[in-house]
Amino acid sequence: MSLVEVEEANPVMASAPIAPYNSSPLGNSSSPNASRESLKMEPLADVAMLPGEERVIDKDIIYICPFNAAVKGKVFITNYRLYFKNTDSEMPVTLDVPLGVISRVEKMGGASSRGENSYGLEITCKQLFAFLSQEKYEENGWNVYEAMEEYRRQGVPNSEWRVTFINKNYELCDTYPTILVVPYKATDEDLKRVATFRSRCRIPVLSWFHKENHAVIMRCSQPLVGMSGKRNKDDERYLDLIREANGTTKLTIYDARPNVNAVANKATGGGYEGDDAYQNAELVFLDIHNIHVMRESLKKLKDIVYPNVEESHWLSSLESTHWLEHIKLVLSGAIQVADKVSSGSSVVVHCSDGWDRTAQLTSLAMLMLDSYYRTLRGFQVLLEKEWIGFGHKFASRIGHGDKNHADQDRSPIFVQFIDCVWQMTKQFPTAFEFNERLLVVILDHLYSCRFGTFLYNCESARESNNVRAKTVSLWSSVNSDTSLYINPFYTPESSRVLYPVASMRHLELWVTYYIRWNPRIQHQQQSPVEQRYKELLVLRDQYLKKLEELQLSDSAPSSTHLTNSSTPNAATPNQRITHLQTPF
Repeated sequence: MSLVEVEEANPVMASAPIAPYNSSPLGNSSSPNASRESLKMEPLADVAMLPGEERVIDKDIIYICPFNAAVKGKVFITNYRLYFKNTDSEMPVTLDVPLGVISRVEKMGGASSRGENSYGLEITCKQLFAFLSQEKYEENGWNVYEAMEEYRRQGVPNSEWRVTFINKNYELCDTYPTILVVPYKATDEDLKRVATFRSRCRIPVLSWFHKENHAVIMRCSQPLVGMSGKRNKDDERYLDLIREANGTTKLTIYDARPNVNAVANKATGGGYEGDDAYQNAELVFLDIHNIHVMRESLKKLKDIVYPNVEESHWLSSLESTHWLEHIKLVLSGAIQVADKVSSGSSVVVHCSDGWDRTAQLTSLAMLMLDSYYRTLRGFQVLLEKEWIGFGHKFASRIGHGDKNHADQDRSPIFVQFIDCVWQMTKQFPTAFEFNERLLVVILDHLYSCRFGTFLYNCESARESNNVRAKTVSLWSSVNSDTSLYINPFYTPESSRVLYPVASMRHLELWVTYYIRWNPRIQHQQQSPVEQRYKELLVLRDQYLKKLEELQLSDSAPSSTHLTNSSTPNAATPNQRITHLQTPF
């Protein structure tokens, strides 16, 4: 038997998988023939294997569980997951862990050990399962987002904004999508000159257009000012064209960084838009910290919730992580962006390279301004457009297929964004068509590598690796059964702008995500209010169906006496239907 201590899969701890490798040795089974024991293997207990999923090995082990002490059972390892089920306990203990979410597992014991519990468990994650998956769905999730269709929905192109295909071969910017929207008066030659003055050539391009006041949200990277304070007339004129497009008096530039960080970036060739060069612009720093601060903050959060929740000094421990403080700053920045655009002024948003904090701010502001993005399909479009299309570095930030778990590029930027979305759904429970389950599923598959949606750093890399043809989109799975992700409280309000309260008093730790592996939390995951509401909706539908049948029977000649009833208090079927619908 092997002594096994495996941390349960939770993205709080599992920041990255280990690199692709051809074997997954377990305990003292290091023979190359170990993976060929499939003829003697038991069926994978209580879980259906995915199409394309293959068994590698199974063994009897002991799992050192933080809640149930040592538990005997059997572990099954496939090319997609590690699955454990106990065999000797009254309370069932199971683990179902995609290999992609395992950060690191260290071997315990050595060659000189003898007898029971002599060896630990050593796992090396295999290749990205998304390329092996053979799952089939009716809908092709890769078709959820079409750039031109989305821009037309917003109201562009028009007399102020045009579509350019200058990046169709990723020659202008290799981390931008092929279709870009820019000021109508800016030529492609102008764009090329501006690209030389923006980090990674990520020029200001349109993210969102306000149909009524024609204000826009533009996104880009920092200008390459440097220590010498360089200027670029083409860049200055380009920002003036953005300002003039809707007659904005002063263009507001939101720099996501703290002021001191932006100044420090000058030493490496970066910087910010100074008042002397950009006289028709107002620069606002939003004080959101960088990827390294966010990584350390989440690490501290993990330390106070795993393996045991710090009960004695919970509030002070949570405060010391600064996680909710960072959530507050991101939300506060997005509120400022949304409010400025709602009032009719155009804005430019950037951080350093424009693919982390910038994506958080633009997408959250768009979520506040545009109710379409608060629908199930619209939220998928938002993620595809602002995060996947515009080059958030998923591979670098999550570490798909990279064994270096200590890589300084790792950071939970996307997790933080989804947390902000969750905070908004808590404050506006009827404004979102999707529910919390969708957000959890998105984060689960951010790490699982089961789908191709979050693989690689940008569109050009996904195209060169033929991701659309070789993998399945997460949205194929989600849209195959949308009922799982629908919020029963949803009330469509097309023109409403949401302004969440970005105050520490109104922000909460997302317990059902960060601590959901805790047995006490697992029993609380289904909201009793939501469950009861769903039951009432089912009852309503049943009553309405019966009333419909009554209406049909009333119209029949044999039941005319029912419609002519002179009972004073009798209500007509229509009246009854109205009465039933009112509470819902």
